[in-house]
Amino acid sequence: MTEKILGELDIDQRRATILELLQQESKVKVTELSKRFGISEVTIRGDLDELEGQGLLQRVHGGAISAYKNYYNMTFRGRVETNKEEKRRIAVEAAAMISDGDTIILGSGTTPLYVMRELKNHKNLIIITNSLSIAYEAGFHPHLHVVVMLGGNINTQYEFVSGDDAIRQLSKYKADKLILSSDGVSSEYGVTTYHHLEAELYRQMIRKADKRILVADYTKIGRGNFAQIEGVDKIDCLITNDNANKEELEAMREKGVEIRLV
Repeated sequence: MTEKILGELDIDQRRATILELLQQESKVKVTELSKRFGISEVTIRGDLDELEGQGLLQRVHGGAISAYKNYYNMTFRGRVETNKEEKRRIAVEAAAMISDGDTIILGSGTTPLYVMRELKNHKNLIIITNSLSIAYEAGFHPHLHVVVMLGGNINTQYEFVSGDDAIRQLSKYKADKLILSSDGVSSEYGVTTYHHLEAELYRQMIRKADKRILVADYTKIGRGNFAQIEGVDKIDCLITNDNANKEELEAMREKGVEIRLV
């Protein structure tokens, strides 16, 4: 990417590029970023401060180091507020793919919660979920037909249920569509999560749905995490932000994944 092109990036694209550089190099310097983007050091410091506020990096003297794992140390409510506009745009697109009368599996995570909020005008849906927050949110939707909350072991920090009981209960059901989120997705590592106890339940969700839709904001694209759920070829559609890593998206297209950018 040339310096001229870097200098033409908007604020979201610039910050996404900073995160890509951190992923590659583990550390960035304010002075080098200023030269690379052709903007002031004051503006770069503002970018780094904002990204640190989102838990996506850690500020150090003269620059920043990668601290993406800090995001996973947040409470669930803190994560809901991180990249909220990006998640909301993804949720609007995902909700548009849902038809009245569908049976939907909604995995846990903040982006599926945003999807649930966008389903308020849909009618006669059957919702199956392992997310406590999604089940609670569903109570405010007057036109749903049935809400099935899977039972099992509760993770109170991230508000989801997992374990053998949840898997056995899920085995009884079949869904038209799955809305799944992940901690990372890449052409090489597939769909991944930090929560290995939830991975097998997610695999079962993928098997049980006719159409598998992954909702992941731009910070998740190109990342591989602790536990693989499935290869990316098991996903039918990925909805992400238009400033996500383009090379990764193209590699996933080549594996048959429909990519929708918002």
